[in-house]
Formats: sequence, C-alpha cells, structure tokens
Amino acid sequence: MRGATIFEFDAVAPLGAGAGVTEVPPEVFAWLESVCLQTAERGEAAWLRLTQRRGRRAVQVTSFVGVMRSPNGFQLEVLPKLGRAIEGGPPEARRLLIDMLKCFPGFRHIRTDSAHLLATKMPLLEVFIAEFLAAVGHVVKRGLRRDYVAERSNLFALRGKLLVSQQLRQNLQRPDRFFTDHDEFSPNRPENRLLHAALRKVLGVTVSELNQRLARELAFVFADVPPSTQVREDLQRVRFDRGMSHYLDAVAWARLILQEESPLTGAGANDAPSLLFPMEALFEAFVAKHLALQLQQPLVLKTQARLHHLVRHQGDDWFRLKPDLLVRDGAGERLVLDTKWKLIDGRKANGTDKYGLAQADFYQLQAYGQSYLQGKGDVVLAYPLTEVFTRALPVFDFPHAAGLRLWVVPFCLKTRTLKAPVCEPFVTMFREAA
Repeated sequence: MRGATIFEFDAVAPLGAGAGVTEVPPEVFAWLESVCLQTAERGEAAWLRLTQRRGRRAVQVTSFVGVMRSPNGFQLEVLPKLGRAIEGGPPEARRLLIDMLKCFPGFRHIRTDSAHLLATKMPLLEVFIAEFLAAVGHVVKRGLRRDYVAERSNLFALRGKLLVSQQLRQNLQRPDRFFTDHDEFSPNRPENRLLHAALRKVLGVTVSELNQRLARELAFVFADVPPSTQVREDLQRVRFDRGMSHYLDAVAWARLILQEESPLTGAGANDAPSLLFPMEALFEAFVAKHLALQLQQPLVLKTQARLHHLVRHQGDDWFRLKPDLLVRDGAGERLVLDTKWKLIDGRKANGTDKYGLAQADFYQLQAYGQSYLQGKGDVVLAYPLTEVFTRALPVFDFPHAAGLRLWVVPFCLKTRTLKAPVCEPFVTMFREAA
C-alpha cells in the first residue's frame, strides 16, 4: 500500500483499528505520531493532533490540505472536506483544491488545464510533480540559458589569460598544458543548477512511471550542469534576464521542491517532503481573486486592511483590526467581508444550532463595522455554498448599533461568485448579486 486519501478532520490509525477510520501501516502511524509531538514542542501550527477512535490511538488531520509523504514513501493525501458533499468524489475535490491553489501566493504558476486532466488520475503530489516537469519541459524546448562563467583550468590550448605563477608551479614539465583564467559560455547558471537539483529530488519522490520517465529524460538534458549544492545561495543569485520569462514557472516549482516547506506551516521541518496548506487561507485567497472581478466599477477590493485598532492604551494602539476583505471607492469604505471555511446549515435556525455560526465571529464583525464603517453599513460573513446553504440568511441586526447590519452569504466555488441578496447595497456593488 503506497498511499491513502482522506478529507479534512479525518483520523488515521494503525492497521487493524476497525471500520470508521483510515488505516495506515504501523511505521507510517508511528511517524505521524512523532511529527504531531514535534510540531507541538516547536509551537507550530497544529496540522495534526493526537486523538482516539474506539479506544485506540489515532492521529487526526485538522484544517490543512495537501499531501504528506512519510520517510518510507507512503503518501497521505488530504482533500477539502467539501469533497465529501460534491459529486465526483476525490477527483473533483482535487480539481477544487488546484483551482484554489492557483489563487494562493506562490502557486499562481499552476496551469489549470493540464492540472485538471491529471487530477482525475494521480494523487496530489504526483499532480504537483507533473506540473513541475511540464514547466521544465517548456524551458528545455526554448533552450537552456547560458552565460559567461569565469573558470580556471589546465588546458591543452591557450585561452584567455595565462596565470604565470600556476603555470610555473604545475606545468614546468608539461609544455603542452596552459593554466589559464578564461570565460566559458556555459549553462552552469544558478537557475539551471536549481532545476537539475529539483529534477534529482523529484526522481527520488515520484512513484508514477510517467513522471519517472519524463524526469530522467529532462535530467539527461542537464547533464552538463552540476546540480545545486547550495540551494539558498543559488536562490538568491537567481536573476531573470531579458528573454528568460520561460524560466519563471519552473524556478518557482524548484524553489518549493528544494526548500521543502509548506506555506504558513512548519511541515517542511520534517524528514520527508510535505505540502500542506491552511484551508482558511486558501478560501480567502480564492474569494478575494474572484470577488474582485464581480465588483462594479469604480469599486475596488482591498485584502488584509490594517487601518484601525480595537483600543488605545496610554497613547499606543492595541489589537489591530484586519478584516479579510474591504470594498472601497473614492469616498471610502463601503463593505467589510470576512471569509470562513466552515460548512453551515441554512435549515437550522433554532436557538440551539444557530445555523452552526460562531458567536466570536459576530463579535469580530461588529468591531470591524464600528471601526471601518463608523457603525453604519453592512458587514458580511462569507461561507462556502453547499446543498444546505444555498442563499443568504435573513439579515442580522445589532440592537446596540442600529445602523449596522450583518449578512451571512454563500460563496459558490463552482461559479466563483458571491450569492449576495438582491437588495441594497449588493445590487449596486456586484455584477451578479443573486
């Protein structure tokens, strides 16, 4: 067994744990337990946590998605929890995740069409590797960039400048050799060294025959380029000269592969490559990109505004207020939005369930409304659209802030639109308000 696919908040346990939990080999479970303890000791984001299932030890993933690869090569793929409720199962969930990753900083180089095609056939890590190989293949087709590199070597012909002291020391008895300092027009550039090192890394990770074959073919093209042995230094030396735009995607993937670190997590500190992403951040980035396209002109969308603080204390501002999204025009702020990656139920309006909403989120939005809208206007909580949450909930009023209203609105991941109510101010703000 080379891998398993689970969803957010699923648990895994050793083989023999019984139904209701994903089983993994004992050595993989032991590795997951050790990673869980290490991240807790380092105070890193809790992307794994210890739990129990039917009285037996288990490890539960949290709201991080992506892929973990244990030292023995076992791959644990974690997909968005929304994949349970959508038609198509894991392949559709992978496509959804890839769409969201395209909006995430550092992953905008993913090519949608090829990634969607592969998502139905390959685990997520193999999709990433295939994307990297396609980017390197594009570089190879355009030709490896060369540059003049200063070299010192003992040659059979005089090239460049003869180094007299070294010549006398090494070639006194060899009149047929010349110790020279010369410029070599060589592909030995930091960009090519990084790509070669990443190709070698991928060869040790991929289990796909197609990816293995393509990686070997591409590595052969880089045979005259030494793989990078000082990754950090070479990354700092990277420069995209004129005519090197075809290197951008490949170097971006190489940076991720060689650094082995996941955005916003400490997963890269482990002894096996893992790519994990916080779903809250992915959802926020996805909404931000597509909501900006839905706005009417001259409205603009600002992300992570940092204009106000909650309190002042002895002349200092404390507790910065940072709404996820802020709709503005020339006159000022028009709408405050916060995204929440949580599945709520629009049918459960009773006092016990309260649709599955969190009181803390309402406190947070009230503070945003008071600071950014001066207590008058509309604030929005955006949740993913599901079969049980297809339209905006009835408006929420704040009794002690009569001019402030709160809306709970679904965002459709398929159509990439906010399903806002057909009323002011939404009908004049969004091109598709219904």
